[in-house]
Amino acid sequence: MSRRSSRSRTRRRNRGRFGPLFKLLCVLAVIVALTGGATVFFRVETVMVTGSQRYTQEEIIAASGIQVGDNLYALNKVRIDRNIRTQLPYVGELSINRALPSTIVITVVEWEATAQVAVPDPDRVAALNAARLEQDPEAQPLETAQEPWLISVKGKLLEPAPPDSTAIPVTGLTSIAPKAGGMLTVPEEEQVQLAALTGLLEALEEAELSDQVSAIRLDATQLTLRYLDRLDVLIKLDADFAYALRLMQAVREQMELRTGGEVRGSIDLTQSKHDAVFSPEE
Repeated sequence: MSRRSSRSRTRRRNRGRFGPLFKLLCVLAVIVALTGGATVFFRVETVMVTGSQRYTQEEIIAASGIQVGDNLYALNKVRIDRNIRTQLPYVGELSINRALPSTIVITVVEWEATAQVAVPDPDRVAALNAARLEQDPEAQPLETAQEPWLISVKGKLLEPAPPDSTAIPVTGLTSIAPKAGGMLTVPEEEQVQLAALTGLLEALEEAELSDQVSAIRLDATQLTLRYLDRLDVLIKLDADFAYALRLMQAVREQMELRTGGEVRGSIDLTQSKHDAVFSPEE
């Protein structure tokens, strides 16, 4: 009787000892089964592209690297995103989604060419190279742009600007080693100007004023914006551009009400945040 009772207690202890392990093995078996099922059944049969106008569906699919037969759950979305943005510069926003059981949907929003950065001033390039040589006698000359480049509102390089481009001409920056799909790069000495440019372009787009600006010139502490092709607007590089644009429009409207017609000249917004000085064209 005591021997039978001892064996029973031993079996109960064994069940208690191996119970959690058995449950873990069951969970692992289920995961393996599900993974194997996904590998076998969820394969890419169709790739859909929506939102694209500049690029064809075939161009976007080719750039993505997705192949029919790829595992739907093994696709590296980060790599696909990077491939498309690098090879097709005008692609701005991008999403990649699965539509079970066998479809990948790529949705794109394309950039517009907002501005064109002019060829760097040779004297400016020479001065930058001279300063580099002073710091490091073995420094290599800067590899600067040899043609104007189109950029998006956020400073992404799109392509060399064609002669008939209507994008806003920008001067005062030294574009270094431009490459389609990359970001506009300038020397350390011009980082403030670059930040001001992208901030201004975003503010212009938000205010729907981009088509009313015909040129932007960046200087050491301020920029000059050519507005309506008859007003030069001076703005500090660290300004609140959204506010500055509202003030610019308010000054123009006020002066035109006062004179009863279109005004020409300059609007200086660099004196203080809330003040503007209008100077009529002589």
